[in-house]
Amino acid sequence: MAEHKKVPKRIAQTVLNSLKGGVVPRIGLPYITVGRKHEIEALLHDVDIIAEGGASFRFIVGRYGSGKSFLLQTIRNYVMDRGFIVADADLSPERRLQGTRGQGLATYRELISNLSTKTKPEGGALTLVLDRWISAVQSEAMQETGLSAGDPGLTAETDRRIFAVTASVSEMVHGFEFGKLLSAYYQAYVNGDDETKAKVVRWFRGEYALKKEAKEALGVNMIITDDDWYDYLKLFATFFRLAGYTGMMIMVDELVNLYKIPNSITRQYNYEKILTMYNDTLQGKAKYLGIIMGATPQALEDKRRGIYSYEALRSRLSEGRFSKPGARDLLAPVIRLEPLTAEEMLVLCEKLAEMHAGLYGYTRNITTDDLVKFIKIEYGRIGADQNITPREVIRDFIELLDLLYQHENMDIASLLESDEFSYAKSEAVSDETEAGFVEFTL
Repeated sequence: MAEHKKVPKRIAQTVLNSLKGGVVPRIGLPYITVGRKHEIEALLHDVDIIAEGGASFRFIVGRYGSGKSFLLQTIRNYVMDRGFIVADADLSPERRLQGTRGQGLATYRELISNLSTKTKPEGGALTLVLDRWISAVQSEAMQETGLSAGDPGLTAETDRRIFAVTASVSEMVHGFEFGKLLSAYYQAYVNGDDETKAKVVRWFRGEYALKKEAKEALGVNMIITDDDWYDYLKLFATFFRLAGYTGMMIMVDELVNLYKIPNSITRQYNYEKILTMYNDTLQGKAKYLGIIMGATPQALEDKRRGIYSYEALRSRLSEGRFSKPGARDLLAPVIRLEPLTAEEMLVLCEKLAEMHAGLYGYTRNITTDDLVKFIKIEYGRIGADQNITPREVIRDFIELLDLLYQHENMDIASLLESDEFSYAKSEAVSDETEAGFVEFTL
């Protein structure tokens, strides 16, 4: 039997509770990652390109419970370790890419509020990033000039370096106002003016509703709107690089909410926004920026309501004639998640069994033969070849472990052979679930 890494109890508790609840844990993923090696390698290739000043756009496509969000979270953790800033958001009826009632701006606000770094992985990192940028510039100026704090020469050198960053940003679309606000934040930081700092951050978060309001508060006659919020993400990506980070990764999940928009014209406007973002990254109009979007197969491929209903996107994203299940082109813009194999699920269950035993302090008593039997039963259900997902198998398995731990008179063989467990209950996933009307997040 393979040797397992000791998992800290706090992490084990979070991982097992999250998986049993059907959601992806934000911590502890390296302990349970199996499969997806090629998909991860393809996405990490993008990371190298972004770090060198490029941009990338990928769709991760898989059924509910297939591991879409798990893969996104794995990449999120990896790029934060590499010095990236990550912004993530799930779309919903209130959060779209474009809308008549500010739904696009609502997505931007969600992304900015979820800005995360390695030292602040839970989000809300914007103020921290701004303060660290200024502090780092001051420290570098002090080291390189040998001047001490309070020296007018040091202040002038720091001003010059800050101005160089704001000037670089100013050359981009909407960059003049963005640069002006960065300068305002810097001056407020130096003067200890917390009120102005808070106003600038509020503007960056897209929280000013009227131009007049922004003009009175900060002297800029611009606000972030539903139409131009994506331009500001490009500005942030460039600024973050200048501020010492590797780049910016944006992750948008639950694209099925665009597929579910009843009005066809509104849907098309949202797909047009995706096209703009896609073209920007491929044509070099964005730098240091990666975009990953998660969708179900139907949300992508349905030619009546899905992304493929927008011809300009369908022609760019459709698979070539040579790509097929088992031999996908992972350098294409769409990465389709193949189901985990029974062997990979066996390895995952072994890791979870070890983690469960470590958390509750008992010697693992479930054997590899037991695990094989469990996997055979799960994969032997009617329709499992098409419809079984990692989420279903994991939830069943953790429930099994919990029952065995709580009831000493139970044994694994009798549980696996019971009618309640072995009955082939999941004949097929309903059309309604596949269409995205039952929502999960793993």
